[in-house]
Amino acid sequence: MADVDGVGGENDAAGFGIGIPVETKPYFLKGSNDLGWGMKDRMSRMFSPESGRTVMLAFDHGYFLGPTSKLERIDLAIRPLAPFADVLMCTRGALRTCIPPTYNKAVSLRCTGGISVLKELSDEVIAVNIQDAVRLNASAMAVQVHIGGVHERNTIDNLVKIVDSGMQYGVPTLAVTAVGRDMVRDARYLGLATRICAEMGAQFVKTYYCDEGFEKVTAGCPVPIVIAGGKKLPELDALKMCRRAIDEGALGVDMGRNIFQSDAPVAILKAVRAVVHGGETPEQAFEMYQTLKNE
Repeated sequence: MADVDGVGGENDAAGFGIGIPVETKPYFLKGSNDLGWGMKDRMSRMFSPESGRTVMLAFDHGYFLGPTSKLERIDLAIRPLAPFADVLMCTRGALRTCIPPTYNKAVSLRCTGGISVLKELSDEVIAVNIQDAVRLNASAMAVQVHIGGVHERNTIDNLVKIVDSGMQYGVPTLAVTAVGRDMVRDARYLGLATRICAEMGAQFVKTYYCDEGFEKVTAGCPVPIVIAGGKKLPELDALKMCRRAIDEGALGVDMGRNIFQSDAPVAILKAVRAVVHGGETPEQAFEMYQTLKNE
């Protein structure tokens, strides 16, 4: 039988903190204050509570491109980089076969697919169910959304279904805005696409950066935006894009080709972190990159 003498009594007022109000802080991420505890915990694994930002490493290209340049061997290309990323964005096949679970990294799991680069890219289906996402301990489920695409409605339907299942299990949804060949990556289009994704329930959105009006894109989206790296850029240009995006309201970056296709992938990933989390200028981060590259 339990010792009832250990139950708090009249002499234990200090242990009860009498007179000390319970501290209740607002959650640090934009648009996330009313999410459930489990979902906030997963968001906190991806976005640093200290900086409020994230550096994601994307290597899910093979789900429609096949063996991408410099990503032919996922194990050789990504394992050296994983320790320096906050989040790994990948497919379940790549995760299970190439990434050791001992790395203990947040995972944004690609959950739509079903097409190749040889076909219409907007014709996607849900490719992972919520149970497998939970089995893999995913911190988020990523859904491609083609606003203005041939199969726009179907991709929004995919998003809604993933959001609904994620709400049941406390797993956030990342909406990834795709830009087709005939679409202009300007603030008007990106603002439309990101706002629709947020209004459909996505907890955060990945989109492209644009040179003019990007601050309107982030201001008009009620949830965090992270930018895609896009095609490979010279390292200094990639760092400048990161800096501008953060200064104009983005809460992180999700880069792939600008990392693993670099001549010094670890060095550029560390430099990106210095910009996103450390507040460094592109020039300072580029100097860091060159130093690390030459070591």
